[in-house]
Amino acid sequence: MRELRHGPRLLPEFRDPHPGRFDLASAALSLVSVLAVIYGVKRLAEEGFGSQPGLAIAAGLIVGVVFLRRQSRLTDPMIDLRLSRVPAFSASLAANALALFAVLGVDLFIAQYLQLVLGMGPFEAGLWTLPSAAGFIVGSMLAPVIARTVRPGFLVAGGLAVTALGLAMPTQVRADSGLAALVTGSVVMALGAAQVVTLSTDLIVGAAPPERAGAASGISETGTELGGALGIAILGSLGTAVYRSEVSDAVPVGVPAHSADAVRDTLGGALGVADRVPVGVIDAATGAFAHGLEVAAVTSAVLMLGMAVLAALLLREPRADPHPDPRPELEQDEAVGGRPDVAPALAS
Repeated sequence: MRELRHGPRLLPEFRDPHPGRFDLASAALSLVSVLAVIYGVKRLAEEGFGSQPGLAIAAGLIVGVVFLRRQSRLTDPMIDLRLSRVPAFSASLAANALALFAVLGVDLFIAQYLQLVLGMGPFEAGLWTLPSAAGFIVGSMLAPVIARTVRPGFLVAGGLAVTALGLAMPTQVRADSGLAALVTGSVVMALGAAQVVTLSTDLIVGAAPPERAGAASGISETGTELGGALGIAILGSLGTAVYRSEVSDAVPVGVPAHSADAVRDTLGGALGVADRVPVGVIDAATGAFAHGLEVAAVTSAVLMLGMAVLAALLLREPRADPHPDPRPELEQDEAVGGRPDVAPALAS
């Protein structure tokens, strides 16, 4: 209680002197852009290449470009793109978003594998996910300790590499075995991702000037949520596409059309009509799902390794003083008629 009482005096508070107003048009543009792209990706996995998915994705990307152009022109943007000119900010934001992209996308397959392939109930499957949750807690606690002796940038890169190692382990999972590899991989993946999320969030906020810390934190949280949502949508659609491409020819002639469509749709649908199709069809469906999991895991691991290299290059410099003297930058910014409240972050 004593520490809480001294908090207001020991923890300085910074506020943007010009916070501006909430831009409803920007919020609508961002929402339309993300939903259109995700809808197009999902339709692409269901129907293959076609006009409807292509138009949805193209429309979402166009709206996204309009959103970004609007942000660059507004005096008080919803997402301050000027912060992205700071390399540490951009690299940390990308690492954070990609880590959640991979983890949440592959976790979707893990939950389904435990229940649909191994036949576990929801409670038992939930128990097998507890080790990964513990790994995330341990990784989050270790990250600040290790950061005392290792540069945060190198630690972020190392965390991405560890995440890639964990993502590579589910490639050993098969339709009839692989629980140990799956659980071990999820724990390793959680240990690495926890370091990335913990340190990259700190780097994102620390790269911004104090009065823009709130905006930087908001962008960090947006990147986290968007990365996770896109991971579930894109990796889930990728796995679905692999499943459907492999199982489409496994349904023999003579199976009722309704049952055949259920098998080709999802593994859950195939198990729902297991009593109306030959046993070999279910075996093919579980094998196709396991292959979809493998493809999603390999794709995520490659992305993590690529991001690890970029993080090692862009975050190799020690972090700058989080409270630099802003007067020289302010004077320079005011001389050219710019906004003094964002000058410290863009001086470099």
